[in-house]
Amino acid sequence: MIFKQTNLSKTGSRKASSKSTLGKFILLGAATLSLCLGAANVSAKPVSGEKSPDFTLKSKDGGNMRLSEQRGNIVLVNFWASWCGPCREELPAFEELYQEYQDLGVEILAVNVDDDPEKANVLLDDIEVSFPVLFDTSGDVSQLYDVNAMPTTVMVDRDGNVRLLHPGYRKGDEKKYEKAIKMLMRE
Repeated sequence: MIFKQTNLSKTGSRKASSKSTLGKFILLGAATLSLCLGAANVSAKPVSGEKSPDFTLKSKDGGNMRLSEQRGNIVLVNFWASWCGPCREELPAFEELYQEYQDLGVEILAVNVDDDPEKANVLLDDIEVSFPVLFDTSGDVSQLYDVNAMPTTVMVDRDGNVRLLHPGYRKGDEKKYEKAIKMLMRE
């Protein structure tokens, strides 16, 4: 009998262990699914057609700029950092877009997310841009737009609605921006 009791105890332990392992796998699967769905929601924020969150930031020129003051223009809000390699490539591409479309009601607001504006100024000594550079040293505006990649560009239409959210930069992305600008200009 002792043998049978021990054997039963081992069987009971195996069942409990199997249930515990199965529970862990279910929990892990649920957590993975939750993360995937969460990531899908993050990449979808802000939603196209949704009002763009308004903000006011200090500019490189010393004054403040408010996004809502740009209503009537198509605005590209570009979040960038001095340490970001793709940002260094993208800024000159934005300058070309700005030179071509500025007179047609297109504004580019380059929002630097470094904790110290001087870091941005050092980079801007090498890469000259004529569009406004704004400083989000606290990261508050980046949080409003749920920025989680550098650079990130948000295109806002004339009515202040988000029309495009583009994380990252690859050479040629500026052609996508130009196509979107032309589409918005026809509206």
